[in-house]
Amino acid sequence: MNAAEILIRCLENEGVQYIFGIPGEETLEIMEAIKNSSIQFITVRHEQGAAFMADVCGRLTGKAGVCLSTLGPGATNLVTGVADANSDGAPLVAITGQVGTERMHLTSHQYLDLVNMFTPITKRSKQIVRPDTVNEIVRIAFKYAEAEKPGACHIDLPCNIAAQEVSNEIAQIPLKHHRENRRIASNEAILKAAELIRSAERPVILAGHSAVRNQASKTLAKFAEKTKIPVISTMMAKGIIPCNSPYSLWCIGIPQKDYPNYAIEKADLVIAVGYDIVEYAPVKWNPNGDKRIVHIDETPNHVNKFYQPEEEVIGHITESLLALEKLCKNREEPEWAFDIRQKMVNDQSMFDDCDSFPPKPQKVLHDIRRVMGEEDILISDVGAHKMWIAREYHCYYPNTCIISNGFATMGIAVPGALAAKLLNPNKKVLAVSGDGGFMMNSQELETARRYHLPFVTLIFTDANYGLIKWKQEERYGESYAIGFSNPDFVKYAESLYLKGYRIEKAADIIPTLEEAFRQDVPCIIECPIDYAANMELSAHLKNDLPKEMADEF
Repeated sequence: MNAAEILIRCLENEGVQYIFGIPGEETLEIMEAIKNSSIQFITVRHEQGAAFMADVCGRLTGKAGVCLSTLGPGATNLVTGVADANSDGAPLVAITGQVGTERMHLTSHQYLDLVNMFTPITKRSKQIVRPDTVNEIVRIAFKYAEAEKPGACHIDLPCNIAAQEVSNEIAQIPLKHHRENRRIASNEAILKAAELIRSAERPVILAGHSAVRNQASKTLAKFAEKTKIPVISTMMAKGIIPCNSPYSLWCIGIPQKDYPNYAIEKADLVIAVGYDIVEYAPVKWNPNGDKRIVHIDETPNHVNKFYQPEEEVIGHITESLLALEKLCKNREEPEWAFDIRQKMVNDQSMFDDCDSFPPKPQKVLHDIRRVMGEEDILISDVGAHKMWIAREYHCYYPNTCIISNGFATMGIAVPGALAAKLLNPNKKVLAVSGDGGFMMNSQELETARRYHLPFVTLIFTDANYGLIKWKQEERYGESYAIGFSNPDFVKYAESLYLKGYRIEKAADIIPTLEEAFRQDVPCIIECPIDYAANMELSAHLKNDLPKEMADEF
């Protein structure tokens, strides 16, 4: 048995079902081993797409997604997706082929020091230099990729090592999984946090992605109900409690000061549950650094001068919330928060029946929500539309709206939707992208068709890098160098043997989505968008909303 065969045996032992990637000359032995394994290899059109697919697999399952590339340019193409997973807390293992060890000391064709290249964007980056260490290095990679906070790990396998036989029987056997003993918060921390919560008049919960990863959603919803404390989520924790709960104040994270920001401003205690500062910088919701904070998470808080908790409750999030609930329930109803929530509901329903064309993003997202089931999955790309999705698309369950907001990477939606559909064949999966982000990885729609994964891609088209245009107009009053032209997206879809649609009036949105979801091939829907709404929202939040909130503050 050679080293490549042991590598794949170890991946099977880790529960790997799919490997996303592109075969290469330096991965011949690995590909041969995959062929004879239980793992399905998904051949993609670009390694960045492979990394994004592994990224979203990791985020949806909690188990490391795996991507594979050859050496040199194949490996460098993985970098963006690997960095995204590492920043967003998605478990991922990237495997790269490499030149033989006999060539590494020379200037060699396509050679790069990949271990050093991946080190800054992974939790562990290791090269296999002895074939009898494969099982140890694979276990190390999965151990760290899946441990809190999850992230990316990298394994580099030189081609000559991959082909070497391993005679040592112990080295041929995949290593055992050692279940991590999850820490339980100390009684002292629980009691101090409970006293802070009981003494607060207007506490608010800021829930982050760690609470989703650690499956604390149901417990948090119950905690909010029993303690009567309102909950605001980050973009990556959308759906952590149902959007229709009276204690849900929806999502924080758009650049402007929105209703959730005012709720935090009103609060005299912020209970940060599973919150990671990479999701939404503390300076944006605590600009004076004077908020009283309780930090509840599996790991200690990151160092940041705008995030200085008075108490840290470090341990199993669910167990911490259950203990705190017993000590903090039966508070009075937060009427101040209910008033803010009602204003949010009124504000965001203004365009539900708007029939203007091109449609406003609020109208499109309202109609998407009507078509998508509560447990269906929307994958957002990055751009102006992401801000609208964060603000206007409300969720009933976690992981039903996937937004990259740690690394915030354009191009993730189409490959991410492919991975989501692969894992959830019976759910509707919708990729929502701008025309800028769509063209970065649209080639993976061919991959989706080849593997019979019929998801829908809805493209907001305005022929601009819309989020940058929005920011330029806010700062300078005009935009620069953000325009481009687009192909005919309907014909583009047809050229890939897909179904293509174009929205030509607002009334088309719902029936077009419904028809697209009935197809057995991937579909593209082109939807022109009225991004005049961007600056209208900026003006509303700057001028109208402070007046509306004046009575509250």
